[in-house]
Amino acid sequence: MPHRGPTTAMSATGRLWWPVAAVMFAVAWGGNEFTPLLVMYRERGLGTVTVDALLGAYVLGIVPALLLGGPLSDRFGRRPLLLPAAPVAALGSLVLSLGADMPWVLGAGRVLSGVALGLVMAVGTTWVTELAVRGGDSAAGARRASLALTAGFLVGAGVASTLAQWGPWPHHLTYVVHAVLAVGSALWVLRVPETVPHAGVRVSRLRDDLRFPAVSHRRFLRVVLPTAPWVFGCAGAAYAVLPSLLADHAGTVPVAFAGLMTVLTLGCGIGIQVVARRIDTHRSARASVVAMVLIVVGMGLGALAAFTLSLAAGLVAAAVLGVGYGLALVAGLSEVARIAQPRQLAGLTAVYYSIAYLGFFVPMALAWLARTWSYGQMFGAGTLLASVCLGVVATAWKAHLPVRMLAPDRVLATSSEAS
Repeated sequence: MPHRGPTTAMSATGRLWWPVAAVMFAVAWGGNEFTPLLVMYRERGLGTVTVDALLGAYVLGIVPALLLGGPLSDRFGRRPLLLPAAPVAALGSLVLSLGADMPWVLGAGRVLSGVALGLVMAVGTTWVTELAVRGGDSAAGARRASLALTAGFLVGAGVASTLAQWGPWPHHLTYVVHAVLAVGSALWVLRVPETVPHAGVRVSRLRDDLRFPAVSHRRFLRVVLPTAPWVFGCAGAAYAVLPSLLADHAGTVPVAFAGLMTVLTLGCGIGIQVVARRIDTHRSARASVVAMVLIVVGMGLGALAAFTLSLAAGLVAAAVLGVGYGLALVAGLSEVARIAQPRQLAGLTAVYYSIAYLGFFVPMALAWLARTWSYGQMFGAGTLLASVCLGVVATAWKAHLPVRMLAPDRVLATSSEAS
């Protein structure tokens, strides 16, 4: 039997995160395949508020799965909590494929998709981070997790819009394709080892595990909390609200145009995440401040697009909001990793994502408020509100940094998940 040297063993260990990232990618695909199809469902007669409510419905699955999945994975291990995620995502897609113009069926499918997404966000993000540490690259965890999620959101939306616009069975095919992908990723992740030592033997009470003391950390309250809702709030504005406003100007391919807006938003999000480590730093809130600046600019461009109904303005707004989304996501995860103690990471990550996903109710809220105000006015108000949040984050530039962040660099390398 050939001997595996240290380099080979380390290389093999360093690849263990791939199957987990694949599950995150597949589940994120299922979570976002519905988004560019909003135009299609509106054309079938579903009301704007109803359709936007279905977009946000999966938050009803995401938040409980996040808040329970993270702490439960700290107690019982990552594997038992993540293994069901891809099968549940596949089931959600199959239910969506049966929905067509039945809102309650579509809603059930969206909630199932949300449960799967909540599990991968809380458990998958933590598992990838721990596997990165085991593979010798502790700084890569948050970046790999956010890239896997964003790539899944992007590809899922792109494939869904393409198949719905030009493929057969537009209300069914994209969901079946995703279900097959999800099952494949579920089989691959079976080979990944557990990273929680002595999983299942903890003696503390479960209700104690469901407490998140790090939420009261002043750094979380002043930097993470004001930024988090804008992560998916600005993304939803870019690829759910703007495509609907501009659909009548997209000629004969409104679904494909909605897909283009989504892919552009998330593609820019991926692009900034690749270089985010150069912007993010443990010494200040630089990444969060830059992200909020981009979101303020993007909301202003969104107001311009809403007033003018210009496709070009809409595409530019989507690109800028996408960059803001991508950087805000990485900045938030990095701040969480620095604030949380090792046994609190999954729980605090869950809280962060729960707050971030509240932003997905923005399209529904805007659709309801559209009875009184124009979308241009509401984007303008969003620009002012984002500016206020920017000011809050900027005033905490170097405030309340975790004590271990002030240690020498050799300590930082082991205590920080992103630098």
